[in-house]
Amino acid sequence: MNSPVEAIKSEKRMLLLKYLEENHSRYETLFSCNEDGIFVLDIEGHVVQSNPAFQQLTGYSHAETDKLRLQFLFPIDHINKVFHHFSNAVVGRFSNFDTKIITNIGQILDLNITFIPISEDDQIVGVRAVGKDITELKRKKEEIRKIEEMQRVLTDNILDVIVSTNLQGEIVYVSPSCEYILGFEQNEVIKENLLSFVHPDDVEKAYQSRKMVLDSQESGRDCYRIRKKSGEYLWVESLCKPIIAHDTLHVLEIVSVIRDVTERKKGEEEAKKREETYRDLVEHSPDAVIIAKDSEILFINDTGARLFGAKDKKDILNKSIGAIIHPDFHQIAREREIMVMEGNITEFIEYKLLRLDGTAFVAEVKGIPTFYQNNPARHIIIRDVTERKKTHELLLNSEKLNVAGQLAAGIAHEVRNPLTAIKGFLQLMESESEGNKSYFDIIESEMDRIELILSELLVLAKPHELKFGPIDLITLLENVKTLIDTQAVINGIRIETKYNYQNFTINSDKNQLKQVFINILKNAVEAMPKGGFITIEVKQYGCNMVKIFFKDTGFGMSPEILKRVGEPFFTTKEEGTGLGIMISKQIIENHGGTINIWSDEQGTIIEVILPIASERLH
Repeated sequence: MNSPVEAIKSEKRMLLLKYLEENHSRYETLFSCNEDGIFVLDIEGHVVQSNPAFQQLTGYSHAETDKLRLQFLFPIDHINKVFHHFSNAVVGRFSNFDTKIITNIGQILDLNITFIPISEDDQIVGVRAVGKDITELKRKKEEIRKIEEMQRVLTDNILDVIVSTNLQGEIVYVSPSCEYILGFEQNEVIKENLLSFVHPDDVEKAYQSRKMVLDSQESGRDCYRIRKKSGEYLWVESLCKPIIAHDTLHVLEIVSVIRDVTERKKGEEEAKKREETYRDLVEHSPDAVIIAKDSEILFINDTGARLFGAKDKKDILNKSIGAIIHPDFHQIAREREIMVMEGNITEFIEYKLLRLDGTAFVAEVKGIPTFYQNNPARHIIIRDVTERKKTHELLLNSEKLNVAGQLAAGIAHEVRNPLTAIKGFLQLMESESEGNKSYFDIIESEMDRIELILSELLVLAKPHELKFGPIDLITLLENVKTLIDTQAVINGIRIETKYNYQNFTINSDKNQLKQVFINILKNAVEAMPKGGFITIEVKQYGCNMVKIFFKDTGFGMSPEILKRVGEPFFTTKEEGTGLGIMISKQIIENHGGTINIWSDEQGTIIEVILPIASERLH
């Protein structure tokens, strides 16, 4: 038994057939002789009537059309669109739209369709469809659009070579400028593959660029070499634009605008070589080099990064030029920056600069106008003069020491002869006189002091030959501590020791090294008249060095005094000679070591670094 819905559909189909039969004579001529294909559909989409034009259009016979359904006439990607408009017609709305239809032999034609509702007894019983074949019209419109698009491109780029290629890369059009630029006539390149003119080394690059244009359906730009008729190659810049079908949104052709950029490319290559040479020179420069624009640091070489204590160049590039200049030099730096940007070269002058950790150092700075990435900039050369200043200071001290040695030798020679005579006569006088013995003791004491000073001067002028041998550093320090302990206890001073190891064997002149340690500890005791602490600390330094620290809690030294410590005859003691520290430094240096001194109001630290012997005593 049929459902109510099926009954309604059947009833409407009967009404449609009745309507067509009753009106057949009225519309026969218009229906049969119309150039447009006309077919009638029931509300389920079955074809119930068609005219000869429709049968000719689709290739179906009269008998075959009566068995057709709406969905069999159209491509699958158009069915939704067709049924949407058919549904509107079924509810009484007229529809007109463009679509495609499939013929009996599978040919696809462009069709404009109008759906007209058929009403009978105040209800829609079917739909009359009028279809106009617009395939040729669409083709002509597409050709016109392509021509207009190409003409526009040609107009915009008339001095360049315009090439249009199909999807396979074959040239279907080339502009007349091809002969002027490449030497080929138009008919010589038509139907040739564009990639056949590309340099073999650039073919893959050009292919991938073209593929990207096809895949993305967006314009692309690339640069490669292309062959002239003469056989030589030109560098060209190619701007590719896809021609896209409006209805299918598929790429139909690719139009390329090809511009000769050989001279520009040569200039770029030369500039690149110059820049690479310049960069190599800068990167391997022994001086630090910074390229700056205004306050921005654009570039720094490896030497510069190390000089400023940067682990990575980015640590410097993220800072302004003012951040690495001491505030005292900001004004002069700004003035010299203006001079360089005006095209002048500024000579080397000393700046105080700042490392990333905040420590200051002195360097010579020079500015040169330059270009960086095609923009005016400043080429700043920074020359670290720390070592040079140290060398200069060492030479100066060496000269002082040489002069002091010559002076000491002269003084010792000139004083010792009359001193010997005085001492001899004094002994005669003492033996003949029984009174004033205390006076003779004072005179002898003072003369002994003069002899001690002369001995120190002679050590300075003509050092004794060193007698090196393996000694135990800890034992030597303990012996020295024992000698100084009595004087230290009298002055309320306690000496503490901190040894990381029980023994350190060093190759040394025992007596001279003992002299150094005694001199250091005596100075520490004298720096604490009201008592305090002295710490002797020994640590291994690296694989083959040892550090000895002598720390006291005395009143310390000011920076001005500390700077002059070690100069010949400079002393702050009333009875000092100013030779002790200088001789101590000389002894340590003769042992292949170094001595460093730090001091402030909380006390003084003396650091002695010595090499460890290759063999231990124990």
